[in-house]
Amino acid sequence: MSKFPEFQGTGVAIITPFKHKGEVDYKALTKIVKHLIKGGVEYLVVLGTTGESATLDKEEKFEIIRHIRDLAYKKIPLVLGIGGNDTREVIRNLEVFDTKGFSAILSVSPYYNKPSQRGIIEHYKQVAANSPLPVILYNVPGRTASNMTAETTLALAHVKNIIGIKEASGNMEQVMKIIKHKPKNFLVISGDDNLTLPILGCGGDGVISVVANAFPKDFSEMTRQALKHNMKEAQRLHYKLTDITEQLFADGNPGGVKAIMEMMKLCADAVRLPLVPVNDTVRNKLASMLKAY
Repeated sequence: MSKFPEFQGTGVAIITPFKHKGEVDYKALTKIVKHLIKGGVEYLVVLGTTGESATLDKEEKFEIIRHIRDLAYKKIPLVLGIGGNDTREVIRNLEVFDTKGFSAILSVSPYYNKPSQRGIIEHYKQVAANSPLPVILYNVPGRTASNMTAETTLALAHVKNIIGIKEASGNMEQVMKIIKHKPKNFLVISGDDNLTLPILGCGGDGVISVVANAFPKDFSEMTRQALKHNMKEAQRLHYKLTDITEQLFADGNPGGVKAIMEMMKLCADAVRLPLVPVNDTVRNKLASMLKAY
């Protein structure tokens, strides 16, 4: 059992809903938070990539943090996304952001700069040393243009204040190597919705999900059943979700999940440039899948 059982299960990388003119829609955000808590997810991740944090200014981020904390504090654990490709700026943000009510920081591996593995290790050592909360690493080479190797993750797994990794490399051999050699209490969390069941089957601890924004009940129950080794029921729910999950990412994230959440009357499908809403082909497929679901 991990020292952080609140992160074993389904976390949701919560979207940031916008009105069609571009401002943050706090009424919709309230509806989404209540939808996720009612859906039975284990925790929420605020200001992650799916939340379009790259196009939110600091004041918007502060207000989103306050809004979600007011709705969810003491009802469900909260994780705050604070990462970047400037180590000094990440450290400044760790000092500036109000982390009251949050249980951990999710910090993405530095993007665009393409640091060496040694650079990634030194970056995270500084983040961990300056974070007021435990740190979850985030490896997502499809967005950062560099992969944290299993060896890098395992080296960081022994650093004080680093408690786990959200692994979104899509490389199962890499994930298995981390699980096989990690310290006992180090969390391995899936960052790929459709690979969650295989990662759990290999010994992973849970998921930080995009799809669970729309389908929290089924996705979190799939994860719970897999963690209980009830694989037949976990497989049933996994295969119920796989096609729709694939389609949600067919024309970009979070455009896909916002499109289906608009159909569910949870929020508008608006995203901020340079992102655009999904194309009509994807939208029509999602509408058909939701109707069949």
